[in-house]
Order: sequence, then C-alpha cells, then structure tokens
Amino acid sequence: MKLSDFDYELPGERIAQAPLARRDDSRLMVLPRLPVTDPPSHRRFRDLPGLLRAGDLLVFNDTRVFPARLQGRKATSGGKVEALLLESLGEGRWRALCGSSKPLRPGGELLFAEGRGEPIRAWIEEAEGEGVQRLRFELPDEALLARLEAGAGEVPLPPYIQREEDDAAAGADRERYQTIFARERGAVAAPTAGLHFTEETFAALAAAGTERTFITLHVGPGTFLPVRGESVAGHKMHEESYEIGEAAAGAIAACKARGGRVISVGTTSLRALEAAASAAGELAVGPGRTELFVTPGFGFRVVDGLLTNFHLPRSTLLMLVAALAGRERLLAAYREAIDEGYRFYSYGDAMLLV
Repeated sequence: MKLSDFDYELPGERIAQAPLARRDDSRLMVLPRLPVTDPPSHRRFRDLPGLLRAGDLLVFNDTRVFPARLQGRKATSGGKVEALLLESLGEGRWRALCGSSKPLRPGGELLFAEGRGEPIRAWIEEAEGEGVQRLRFELPDEALLARLEAGAGEVPLPPYIQREEDDAAAGADRERYQTIFARERGAVAAPTAGLHFTEETFAALAAAGTERTFITLHVGPGTFLPVRGESVAGHKMHEESYEIGEAAAGAIAACKARGGRVISVGTTSLRALEAAASAAGELAVGPGRTELFVTPGFGFRVVDGLLTNFHLPRSTLLMLVAALAGRERLLAAYREAIDEGYRFYSYGDAMLLV
C-alpha cells in the first residue's frame, strides 16, 4: 500500500472550526459493513439509538484531555518554544513534542507561561527524535498540572482549528474539546467520536437496550502524527498507554456470548481493544502500551463496528477506518460526504460502520 492510496481532496470550508451549539446536532453518515453493496444513508446523531440493536455494546474511551500545550522561550536567546506535554516520566520529567525556531540543545533552560504567574522553568535533558524531547521541570508533577489547569496551559487543539485570542469559540474549547464522560487525565487530543454524546443520548440508548462500558487510552502523538514516506508499511506508530478494567472485559465477553455487537466509539478505543486481544479474542485485563497500526487486511478479533469522525487524508486514522470499510468504498463515502456538506475532523460530523 502507498500513502497516496489514502488521499482525497477536501475543500477548506468543510473543516469544522467550532462545535455546534448542541453536541448531538451533528450529522451521522451510516455506512453498513455488510452487505458491501449498500449505499450510505444520512441521519442525525440523535438517531443513533434507533440504529443499534438491543444487546449491542458501545465501548468508550474515558481519557481526559489536559491543557498540555505550553508557550515559552529559551532563557538565554529568547527564541520562541512551544511544548506539547505527552507523558510524565515521574519526578518532574516529561516527554514533550517541542517546536522552536532553532534546534533545542540538551542542558538548555526554557521559560514557559510568562505573564500567567511565575514563569514555569524547565531544562532539556535529551532528544528522542521526531521533535520529542525529554524535559525536566522545576515543579513536581501535581504542582505543574495544577498550573496548567489554572491557565498556564492551553487546550491542545489540532493545528487545522484556528483561534485568535478574542475568538468567541476559544473560551468554549475547554468544555467542548472534552467528552462529557472524561475521567482519566492524560490525553493530548480528544477521542473525538465521543464528543457527540449527551446525557439524553445515553438515556435513549439505555431505553433501547444498548449497553455501554469504558476503557482508557491516553491519546498521544501515535494517533495524529503523519506517515512519512510513500510506503505505508514503513510507518511506526508512537507508543500510547491504555488500561482495560475487569468490568469492561466482562461486558465485552457477555456481549459476544449473547450475540450482540461490540461497537467501538472512536479509533482509540478500537486500537486499545485490538491491542489487548489474544488470537481467540480474549482481552487481557490491566494496563498496557500499544504501537498497533491498523491498515486494510487487519484481522479484527474484538470489534464488530465503529463510530468515528471524518479523518484527514493520508492519515493512520483513515487507514484504520478503511480496514473496516474497504479503502475504495470508504473514499467513495467521503466524496459523498463532501458533496452533501458534512463537517470534517475533530469538531465535525460522525460516521457509523455496523
């Protein structure tokens, strides 16, 4: 497979820049996995309970986005530095995706969030490659996280969402770029398929007999970094941490036993489930780490369906969805979505594959 096999043209106006007034006002394209000859249908997200069966199980990712983006400068030269905190290594040390005008050198001191209280000091320990640095902060983890939540950090919106300081949408991002069921802090990007759900949706799903359970995968750069080079086979995903509890594993086993469908809410839930599954489809309970890269030809062992948003061209997320839907069929559905005026990417509309 070549990277160009997963390309499509998207007009800029189709990229959603802000969420809708109501989460469940989103549109929903329904693309049946079988039979493959069935065309897509066009619904509203609030129609979801009527599109599933009693006994189906929705699996959600309950990770919580934290204000992981820091703006700063080099202490000596004053050159601008941006850091996206990815993962704590303990004792004030973090892995961070950094951008700067000139290369960062080990030992260099950085100053973040000036003008938002006392500057947050950090030192560069070493480079891991592809822009990832190991930083050592003056503040211990809990104190640093408290400063981030208090306003020193910024919501890590994707680069295709543009914000000005006086943008009215900017104030809403802390709430709306977060699912209503987010609990476990640690993600640098939202599991966006979950953004559409409301308490009313949950009540309607329960009334229809559709069950739900929660797992955790902390979304990191493995989810959104681009494929470099034309060969898809040469791409290596960044590692991300996940955890599957006994309750979730039990709910999935019970769903399979009764003939229900396990439907992943988002690509991150799917990657965690398939990474934790044995060849027989049994889930390993507990924490884990995954570099799983799902492309067409992948043999699914747990997941029967997927609820997801519309993804970027040439992205690993698009390849994952193509593994369920078929590449040509998925790209044809995307072209139809563009013609029908669907909103794309994180704050955009949804697609259901069942």
